[in-house]
Amino acid sequence: MNLSQLNKIAIKAALSAGKVIQKHMNDEVKVEKKEGGDSYASQVVTAVDLACEKVILSHLMPTCDKLDVAILSEETEDDGSRFEEDFFWCIDPMDGTLAFINKHPGFSVSIALIAKDGTPFIGVVFDPSTDTLYHAIKGNGAFKNGSPWKIKHTNNHLTYVTDRKLKDTPRAAEIESLLHDHVKNLGLNGLREISGAGSVLNGILVLEHGPACMLKLPKKESGGGSLWDFAATACIYQELGLPVTTFEGGRLDLNRKDGTFMNQEGVFFANLIYR
Repeated sequence: MNLSQLNKIAIKAALSAGKVIQKHMNDEVKVEKKEGGDSYASQVVTAVDLACEKVILSHLMPTCDKLDVAILSEETEDDGSRFEEDFFWCIDPMDGTLAFINKHPGFSVSIALIAKDGTPFIGVVFDPSTDTLYHAIKGNGAFKNGSPWKIKHTNNHLTYVTDRKLKDTPRAAEIESLLHDHVKNLGLNGLREISGAGSVLNGILVLEHGPACMLKLPKKESGGGSLWDFAATACIYQELGLPVTTFEGGRLDLNRKDGTFMNQEGVFFANLIYR
């Protein structure tokens, strides 16, 4: 399997979907509801989401037919093929749909190639609002707009990146206590917050605003993000030598058998090394 060639195809697919998004960024779009998690953000879908998925699949389907690669995409029912083939494409055609609806930066295209055992091999993220492309290939490093990406920490505070503001988050006091522990342990001068983006770009924002982190606590209710919310960024973090784990620090299973939601174990994306 030629990962470099597959990465080029994934990038082309992401950029093509990004053009669809950019064409409609200032339009008033009709919002529909779908079956999702317990949050409104996970239940909304637009014609733009569906158009992006169609464009992405037009690029990726030939690789599936030729190489026996399965597909898991947010807007298509999971057919279980990801458990049968050695690899599957994990696609979020437009993450951050709620941000897109509200004309708020924070939406993106996310495409990953994941092995049957849950290991990420390719991760591609395109931010249509800034025309920024991020990608990584297992064992080959991470890149931003085609150049090797070197993470720089210029802040003397900890940045907490989140989809909804901390004050509106369940168990906010517990999260705030954890964040202040990191502030103290890293010798930082306080805590700041970036909120409102989808999970994919939140992962990127953690990398762009280090020292930083994002997290989702374990919970019983369905939600907590899905596999496609974390697959591509997990590959990018992997290549930067940074941790993506369950909330308790365990291995993040990117091909879980019990569904796509990550609520039972939560997630933790960390960029906490203060250089």
